[in-house]
Amino acid sequence: MGAGHDHGAGANAKRLTWALGLTATFVVVELVGAWWFNSLALLSDAAHMFTDTAALAIALVAIWIGQKPADDTRTFGYRRFEILAAAFNAILLFLVAGYILVEGIGRFREPQEVQSLGMLAVATAGLIVNLISMRILAPAKDASMNVKGAFLEVWADMLGSVGVIVAAAVIWLTGWQWIDPLVAIGIGLFVLPRTWVLLRDTMNVLLQGVPRGFDLGVVRAAIAETSGVAGVHDLHLWSLAGNDGTLTAHVQLAEGAEAEDVRRALAAMLEARFEIHHATLQMETSPCDDVEALHR
Repeated sequence: MGAGHDHGAGANAKRLTWALGLTATFVVVELVGAWWFNSLALLSDAAHMFTDTAALAIALVAIWIGQKPADDTRTFGYRRFEILAAAFNAILLFLVAGYILVEGIGRFREPQEVQSLGMLAVATAGLIVNLISMRILAPAKDASMNVKGAFLEVWADMLGSVGVIVAAAVIWLTGWQWIDPLVAIGIGLFVLPRTWVLLRDTMNVLLQGVPRGFDLGVVRAAIAETSGVAGVHDLHLWSLAGNDGTLTAHVQLAEGAEAEDVRRALAAMLEARFEIHHATLQMETSPCDDVEALHR
């Protein structure tokens, strides 16, 4: 498992480095364009691209730190740092969306002239950069919650670029300046639900909840049905980094069952059926005392 994680982390780091280079190079161009052409929609897109840059940088640092081996202080290692990075990225997106919503409402009250052609040119270039970055990150987004957070940042900015392009074209054709804040607000509202999903998933990991895709009742039943098992209690299932499962349990042995044979059978079943590769099983010949009742 360790070697596989290191290999995957190295590939993810390479993808994040390429995406970071692209977005960091373009963010300055887009921020200058937002100021020069006086476009809130372009500023919204620039703000999202700025958070892309921060998110990618944080995600990259998280991977480097996450590869550090476990020690006497961090006995589980540092992989959960990637989850902290993903949670930070989600919070950052919430703050940016909030700012854009407030600023957009203000521009409805006091409309400002927007230079649509310049806005269109910058947004088109931003869209190209986003599409390239998404292409780089897509193969790794389902294997790492950290990379998924960075991918969502870029994906949200890609939608923002499309919105700005549409807004610029409409303003150029009709002169309707109110389209600019309308699109900016629309981008913010569209991104918020997906940001909430990412934040919810990271909070579940940090709170050591049952990982998505697992049913604790089904796992408990599978353990109880294994030959040699009389009962199971004090069962816990959590994830260290969002893409793994770790299990601990007290297993009461049936009369005459061999503890090591049952333990091996349970470990093999959990790995084959549920892909739980880290299981710590305490084998017992009689029920626990009051501690068992406390944890049922």
